[in-house]
Amino acid sequence: MLVIIGLIVSGVSFGMNMQRSSEHQRIKQKFVDQWVRTYNEYYQRTGMVPGDSFSTPTFIVNANADAAVLVAILAAANAGNYSVLDGDPFDPSDDLYPARLCEGSANDSYPGARESDNTSMHDFFDSIGAKMPPGRAEGQEDRYIYLDSNGNPQELQVCFQWNPPGTYSGVGNVMILRGLTPDLARLLDSMVDGQVDAISGLFREQGRTVGDALGRDWTKVNTDSVSVDGINEDESLVKSITAHYRMNQ
Repeated sequence: MLVIIGLIVSGVSFGMNMQRSSEHQRIKQKFVDQWVRTYNEYYQRTGMVPGDSFSTPTFIVNANADAAVLVAILAAANAGNYSVLDGDPFDPSDDLYPARLCEGSANDSYPGARESDNTSMHDFFDSIGAKMPPGRAEGQEDRYIYLDSNGNPQELQVCFQWNPPGTYSGVGNVMILRGLTPDLARLLDSMVDGQVDAISGLFREQGRTVGDALGRDWTKVNTDSVSVDGINEDESLVKSITAHYRMNQ
């Protein structure tokens, strides 16, 4: 009897893992890959990246959101030195590069996190008729709801931003993916780069540095949960990770 119960439990666990793996595959194909396609479609149709200036293209995402920032970007381009746009990497108040291009607020709490502004990411893609993924709902194409390993809903959100030289999560224009469970982050990394390595390739963990004490793996595992009263319950929400996916343009 115990053997039979053990086989049943193993079968249920295997089935759940297979189901979760299939869902992760769908997220990659139906959401992440489709947002890459949407971004590339915008570039192909307009010859510039989303949020760039039509009159003075910089090939920097959201460069046209702030006139003073655009002037600083053009000055840096003329001088051939974009590093001057970033003062203290842990203090965003002195940054001279654009805010994140998001739909709604999508800010992180790690030191030096870039804030988003009030610019509508959807409006940029709608303006050229680019087809966005279905996402969570109409008007929330940048969101995707899925279940973590404890069966709790997680919300994945896409934004775009430009990373200055020296950014370990990838220099240049990147797609930001907020709300990745550790399993999903590792799977996407493997599918994009062919291996799991949080600090190299096109798909990297936000906020990491080369040679840090955490090594090359992603910082969290599925046992890292959001605690309630200091206790991580089996059903607690799994802590999420933010990744940067470098774009071709």
